[in-house]
Amino acid sequence: MKTTQTIQLVVFDWAGTTVDYGSSAPAEVFRQIFDAAGIHLSRQEINRPMGMEKKAHIRELLSGEEGGRQWTQRYGGPWTDADVERLYQSFEAQLHQVVAAYSTPLPGVVETVPKLRRQGIKIGSTTGYTSQMMEQVIPKAAALGYQADCVVTPDVTGSGRPGPFMLYECMRQLNVYPPQAVVKVGDTVMDMQEGKNAGAWSIGVLTGSNLLGLTQAEYEAAEPERLSERKQAAAQRYLEAGADLVIDSMTALPEAIEELNRRMAEEARDV
Repeated sequence: MKTTQTIQLVVFDWAGTTVDYGSSAPAEVFRQIFDAAGIHLSRQEINRPMGMEKKAHIRELLSGEEGGRQWTQRYGGPWTDADVERLYQSFEAQLHQVVAAYSTPLPGVVETVPKLRRQGIKIGSTTGYTSQMMEQVIPKAAALGYQADCVVTPDVTGSGRPGPFMLYECMRQLNVYPPQAVVKVGDTVMDMQEGKNAGAWSIGVLTGSNLLGLTQAEYEAAEPERLSERKQAAAQRYLEAGADLVIDSMTALPEAIEELNRRMAEEARDV
């Protein structure tokens, strides 16, 4: 197998990582469609499976203790695949209407990505959104200064996170291998698992993340000690999911990649 001592490809997530502070668009639409069905879930419950393909996310919410209990109580029996499909169609229609409005790059993204490119690093992306949804997200983000070299969606590969196949498709399109030369950067447990399942590195980002679970206004208004506690808890969840590093914000990514390069150089010397 070909060996490498440097990162050649960064594969970013979208909502909550590079655009849409706090992954607000999908979280809000999930809340709306479940409220309309008479199922009332907390933001924490909605966020827990974030990063999955969206139909799988709906199944996870219905399979959870609270979602399953409320569904059975309201409808007199367990949910079915037909129920999942109806909820998904509502979700897709509503998100399609608003997703472009939530495509503003997060702080630090527009400044950091060119630094990576100047180092010869390619920029890939994977997402739980469909290719149709990304048709609205990609041009809006590009107009505001962020564009990836490739965008891979679950409907293209037939498999979403935490499986590795979207990340592998980024590697194929951009001709980068082996997985040791790749780092997945994201804001959910699923992102970390996607990277590790692919044999790549994984880095979790705290500020603006779904895992931290704060809007930008909530983040800016948070009491420092409480914010620090939330960041520590989120960082621990990243590490438990397999993250190799956790960074506070996107501006710390170039230094984190240098650290991964140092680790690989050390491993090569020890062989």
